[in-house]
Amino acid sequence: MMIDSHAHIDFEQFDQDREEVIRRAFNSGVEKIINVGADMNGSQRSVKLAGAYENIYASVGLHPHVFNEVNEFPISNFQFPINSQISNDKISKPFNDLNDLARRDKVVAIGEVGLDYFSHGENPISDEQKDNQERGFVAQIELAKELDLPVIIHCRDAYDDCLEIIKNYPNQNFVMHCYGGDLEFTKKLLKMDNMLFSFTGNITYAKPNSEMIEVVKEIPIEKIMLETDCPYLTPVPHRGERNEPSYTVYVNEKIAEIKQISAKEVDRTTTENAQKFFKLA
Repeated sequence: MMIDSHAHIDFEQFDQDREEVIRRAFNSGVEKIINVGADMNGSQRSVKLAGAYENIYASVGLHPHVFNEVNEFPISNFQFPINSQISNDKISKPFNDLNDLARRDKVVAIGEVGLDYFSHGENPISDEQKDNQERGFVAQIELAKELDLPVIIHCRDAYDDCLEIIKNYPNQNFVMHCYGGDLEFTKKLLKMDNMLFSFTGNITYAKPNSEMIEVVKEIPIEKIMLETDCPYLTPVPHRGERNEPSYTVYVNEKIAEIKQISAKEVDRTTTENAQKFFKLA
């Protein structure tokens, strides 16, 4: 029975048929779903979903893009462990709210949090924005450490900086969600006992000899979890459609194909990995 370790079924793309999507997931062999918050509203919705469904769990956190609006982000007196030119008087209410939310029933992780230096606009991510992202990332790791929760990492175009932060937390459990690092970086992470990796539908349409496929080969199955990251990154044969948790099966099958093991073994091992990582019953 598979576990979708990273879904966003609280998003508006599911507003018209959320109940049907959830039912279809459980009927397709998905045993549990981790619904992941990316901002305060999403985190609150995730907690609400977890409260409404027996086999849905919540992760709460602030995505790094939340910290890019450095002049608008209302964070006030939070003391960040990283030095910054950004004054702390802009930094606290969201963390107080997140702290409260993270203590709710069925919250099993902090995330998705991390670093993202990819710019969706004309201007590159500034040094000030990078610094604010780093401070927000560290603050949320500290919260996870306090609550003994694992951390779901979002990392894009910032792998080296991300590593510099997480290596300071050797006893904290992390997963690199929607992992896209190269082989060289992967080998660095594989030296860490506290790191897992999760893959989504993009591996189903990667070219056969691409580095992404080689990375999946390199990582032991004991360090892998399945995810959809729905509604994004829909796997073949549904590419171009909205993604959903029932499509976890295609990620499972692709990993089995790449690693030349049975789909049943991938299912069993990745489920055990997720149960241990999220401390699921």
